[in-house]
Amino acid sequence: MTEPKAKPERRAAVLFPMPLPEAFDYLVPDGLELAVGDHVIAPLGKRMAHGVVWALKEGPGERALKTLEGPAGGAPIPQGTRRFVDWVAKYLVQPPGIILRSVLRSSEALKPSPTETVYTRGSGEPARMTEAREKVLDAAEALGEASAADLAREAGVSSGVIKGLAEAGALTGLTRLVDPPFAEPDPDRDGLPLTVMQAEAAGKLRRLIQAGGFQSALLDGVTGSGKTEVYFEAVAEVLRRDPEAQILIMLPEIALTEAVLNRFEKRFGSEPALWHSGAGPKARRRTFREVAEGRARIVVGARSSLFLPFTKLRLIVVDEEHDPTYKQDEGLHYQGRDLAVVRAKLEGASVILASATPSLESLTNAEAGRYVHVHLPGRPGVAVLPEIGTIDLRETPPENGRWLSPPLLEAMRETLERGEQSLLYLNRRGYAPLVLCRKCGHRMMSPDTQSYLVEHRYTGRLVCHVTGFSMPKPKRCPACQAEDSLTSVGPGVERVAEEARHLFPEARVEIYSSDSASGADIVARMEQGEIDILVGTQIAAKGHNFPNLTLVGVIDADLGLAGGDPRAGERTFQTLVQVAGRAGRAERPGRALLQTHQPEHEAIQALVAGDREAFLDAEIMAREALGLPPFGRMAAIGFMAMNPKAVEDVAADFAAKAPVTDGVEIWGPAEPPRAVVRGWHRRRILVRADKTIDMSAYVRAWRSRVKTPPSVRVSIDIDPYSFI
Repeated sequence: MTEPKAKPERRAAVLFPMPLPEAFDYLVPDGLELAVGDHVIAPLGKRMAHGVVWALKEGPGERALKTLEGPAGGAPIPQGTRRFVDWVAKYLVQPPGIILRSVLRSSEALKPSPTETVYTRGSGEPARMTEAREKVLDAAEALGEASAADLAREAGVSSGVIKGLAEAGALTGLTRLVDPPFAEPDPDRDGLPLTVMQAEAAGKLRRLIQAGGFQSALLDGVTGSGKTEVYFEAVAEVLRRDPEAQILIMLPEIALTEAVLNRFEKRFGSEPALWHSGAGPKARRRTFREVAEGRARIVVGARSSLFLPFTKLRLIVVDEEHDPTYKQDEGLHYQGRDLAVVRAKLEGASVILASATPSLESLTNAEAGRYVHVHLPGRPGVAVLPEIGTIDLRETPPENGRWLSPPLLEAMRETLERGEQSLLYLNRRGYAPLVLCRKCGHRMMSPDTQSYLVEHRYTGRLVCHVTGFSMPKPKRCPACQAEDSLTSVGPGVERVAEEARHLFPEARVEIYSSDSASGADIVARMEQGEIDILVGTQIAAKGHNFPNLTLVGVIDADLGLAGGDPRAGERTFQTLVQVAGRAGRAERPGRALLQTHQPEHEAIQALVAGDREAFLDAEIMAREALGLPPFGRMAAIGFMAMNPKAVEDVAADFAAKAPVTDGVEIWGPAEPPRAVVRGWHRRRILVRADKTIDMSAYVRAWRSRVKTPPSVRVSIDIDPYSFI
């Protein structure tokens, strides 16, 4: 009689959401059924840690291994997400565990949804009716389903009254999920009627979806052309074709979410799942679980939504694809737009990049045939693009101490007399960007940071927008002790709003910036015509539709043109097009006036002439000549330490060990514009390479040559966007 063969030992390679160099092997205990992607608990050092099975292997391995503790529960991480983690780690030159940490944002979501008991009006009646009981039953009738706490709060009674009514059968208890599934969207609901131009663009996107597999398109439409309604048709096509398909719609700003949600609900009859930093833990837990279980059909989210564990992702839409906020510059450095294209390719999905001012990278890809180029060159109906003009501040400057020039004031006056709205745009928060002493010239700066403190006059505080440091505005200069000598220099939105209120006392003036406590309320009141003059930062220039807004005044069109950022001209052009595009989006024609000291700059000239191609040709020529993206590759290697000599020495050593390769240029190390942040001294190396060079592989090989002390932090940014 032969003995049964023992089952071969199995190993599981477990990846932890930590900055570890690779997945670690563990023995799989007998009887434990595992699959790649499962969540497990495993010993790591002296503790138990949550990880994900990245691979399964046969045999005991070459050395003694620890044994897995057991499963952690929750839906497994799908193959597409695992492939995305591996690709991103390689491209960004990061340990894969760092990328996995961006996926596993909500450990609570691995558990089933918690439940709660809610009450409805029951068929019974209490033996004795009291005023308190009557209030509870009235509340139950009004609320339908409500928790005991909500009923007690509504009726103004104790929880004991609720319990007594439930025991008497006057209230019926029901158990429901705290995190219920999202309602199914209906692709066959009628949307807004499309113009001939919009229908043609929508047809191209539908055919793209019907082709199946990885497809990519650039939806290039002027401001107000109806890009959202057009890509909604692609969303509907995906929903019709596959009952299990999932769709991701990415937005650059949380502030745009409300407007898109309202339009989405009208079109599809249900709200999508949300994912962004402003959503609370409960909302994020619900979205993560429903996405991982394959039940959330559509997600609307910020750039981090790319890392959600979609089970069957079939379409990604990147709205306002040009927006620089898709680039994350803190912690993990990545460009959300570019990774969206990669994720779509790995999943075999379609991707639509939508913008009125597409990035040079996307336009280059479209012209090369890598993206289908879908045009929307006009606004629907009677709406037309705004007339754009410049105000040369060298010829017609504002009065001393003022920021609104006479031609802009006259235009605002005419707009108010017609009962129309104005938007004054300045991308500077607060009252003034600089506070200095009239006596000694001392400039108020953030401690341990080379950054000026911004005055916020409404709160009476000086704020650092880099670190968040805040202090009351002092009465004396900290340097010379002169009293009442601190003066504000330059304008912020608060100062411009103050001037507008002074000059137009009858007008209703509001400020809209990221400091605004009620952004959604301001947008709603602007849409309803309850605001006459809106003074806003870049947040006011994105995606909003204000029907009665006919004048846009740009306070400083030159802001952003200066500095060493190779994308400065492109960003300025995009921003000015976007903000000017807020005007004249309905029946009434609009106009935009740009206050500038450089009316001859090519970005401003192209905008006034409506000649995007001329600007792009000049920008392409300059970038191509210098070998800058998209015609070359760039990387930034940053160094930070509390000790200035330590950071200087490590950066110099790092630069000295750069691999010598044709087609690669090394610049630095040097101090960035902000050389000290929160007490950390900074140095930076910039790398430029020909397009044929694999920048990630080059930097990875370079990094492996250098050992750096723990006191110095090293960061790698492939394709940097920030140069400060």
